[in-house]
Amino acid sequence: MYETLRDECYEANLQLPKLGLVLFTFGNVSAADRDKAVFAIKPSGVPYDRLKPADIVIMDYDARVVDGSLRPSSDTKTHALLYKTWSDIGGITHTHSTYAVAWAQAGRDIPIFGTTHADHTHQDIPCAPVLTDAMIEGDYEHETGNQIFDVFRQKGLSYRETEMVLLQNHGPFTWGKTAEKSVYNAAVLEELARMAYLTLQINPETPRIKDTLRMKHYERKHGSNAYYGQGC
Repeated sequence: MYETLRDECYEANLQLPKLGLVLFTFGNVSAADRDKAVFAIKPSGVPYDRLKPADIVIMDYDARVVDGSLRPSSDTKTHALLYKTWSDIGGITHTHSTYAVAWAQAGRDIPIFGTTHADHTHQDIPCAPVLTDAMIEGDYEHETGNQIFDVFRQKGLSYRETEMVLLQNHGPFTWGKTAEKSVYNAAVLEELARMAYLTLQINPETPRIKDTLRMKHYERKHGSNAYYGQGC
């Protein structure tokens, strides 16, 4: 019943070490089946070189195991809450990639300096502040999802337009229409974080990209009259 979903999740997870986004077991990808109201996620602590499709755990949006014998990722409740609340996403990726984590540990949004960034989102990549002690000591992974929602509300962001976030002292989460797209966004986020870091090393006073160029690049890929690529 869940073979196709497990395969999708498995293949997406294998991309993380190939893309240099994880070390050892530092990350996870999930994939949702909206028709069945379930998602598949990597089991906790299983090395990528030992992972098998049958190991993938099937969950509902309340983070309850539907099918599978292994313990799901420790970040499962965060994935579940994002799926339950944001109905358009079909895949989520969490990593501890170096440059994205560096910005998260610094507690800083990633400024939009150039067109590479604007091709993917027309906003700074937000960094949600560290959770309160009560949130950490309570239902931590569930509250991590709430912290993501809070920063998007506070900054007036759309999860459809900005498919990535940092969590202070923790790391990045990305999402997309599919698990594959969420992994793509994780790789893009890491590269944007690296580019922004290098930009500030060269010139700490670098201004953000001008608005007309920022929106031109975003709209030509994502706007109603987009003309990037070959279409459907």
